[in-house]
Amino acid sequence: MHRINHSLPWGCLGTERSLSVFSFGSGARKAYIQASLHADELPGMRVAVELKRRLQELEQAGQLLGVIELVPVANPIGLGQLVQGAHQGRFELGSGQNFNRHFVALEELVGEQLTDRLGPDAKANVQLIRQSMLAALDGLPPAGSELQGLQRLLLRHACTADVVLDLHCDFDAAVHLYAIPQHWPAWQPLAARMQAGAVLLAEDAGGSSFDEACAAPWLRLARQYADYPIPLACMATALELGGMADTGAERAEAQAEAILGFLADQGLLAGDWPAVPAECCRATPFSGTQYALAPHAGVVSFCCATGQQVAAGDPLFEVHDPLDDRHSVVLAETAGVVYARERLRFAQPGLWLAKVAGATPIRQGRLLSD
Repeated sequence: MHRINHSLPWGCLGTERSLSVFSFGSGARKAYIQASLHADELPGMRVAVELKRRLQELEQAGQLLGVIELVPVANPIGLGQLVQGAHQGRFELGSGQNFNRHFVALEELVGEQLTDRLGPDAKANVQLIRQSMLAALDGLPPAGSELQGLQRLLLRHACTADVVLDLHCDFDAAVHLYAIPQHWPAWQPLAARMQAGAVLLAEDAGGSSFDEACAAPWLRLARQYADYPIPLACMATALELGGMADTGAERAEAQAEAILGFLADQGLLAGDWPAVPAECCRATPFSGTQYALAPHAGVVSFCCATGQQVAAGDPLFEVHDPLDDRHSVVLAETAGVVYARERLRFAQPGLWLAKVAGATPIRQGRLLSD
């Protein structure tokens, strides 16, 4: 194991933050795993504890067949944002920006540089594009903020990886994944091993999240240079490990083993690993997801659990207004699985309370919420 420490720019006078990357193994292929980019989403950090321990064991046993980089604390900025005892890890307090939005578009940085340099060899093209991505990131003007510096460091480590796992969680949720549709068959073993309740697919969910900033450039470059073989060389997913309270040791150990089993499926680990489970949830378009909102303020009572299948017209939650005696029941607009619920139990304007993954597109435009 090799530890790499990066100092973040623009630290407050008298303080300095750093990003730590742990690198295991060697070889041509690489996986990159980061945890808690939304710093208050701690299940990923807990799973990273188990991954770090197990990767050290596997490295000592000679079972690593490639490079695996692990970032257990992907957001040291948000980790320190405690306001009156409440953790504020999703948005940077200074700018209000979501930590997992507005990553640089690598295809825009390198697109013109590839003209007349690509050839008929797909592997050579992958190597050229990765080198161009690194050079483009290094050639950017100095970071204008601590957040921008952090995002560039994370992307710099991930853009040369074959497999990228960005470990998140939702408020109260079943395990679920986000990915581009072209990679769904390759992600199916991970979804099965993780016992995922939903997989949401979109080429562009809006907002330039980290996983899309890693995977989508290859799709866009392949279309831009259609006369040359450009594989979709970076599989990237936002892997939502459950709900924010799901930090138990037994669960973390099982999820770490499931991730390691998937890395073995990808040829990055040697040894005997459990077979991929036969059962797996189906993938659905992210545009088929219902974000259910309340029609008025009030206290919320949920009618169904996360991971539960519902039909269109089934009740999702009730809202009670104790002052004016208003009572509303919000129904599912689509058949699918309830994969996430809000942790708060008071309805507020414009904020979703439940998410249902359906098979029929019902939304368009930007799909991600902030």
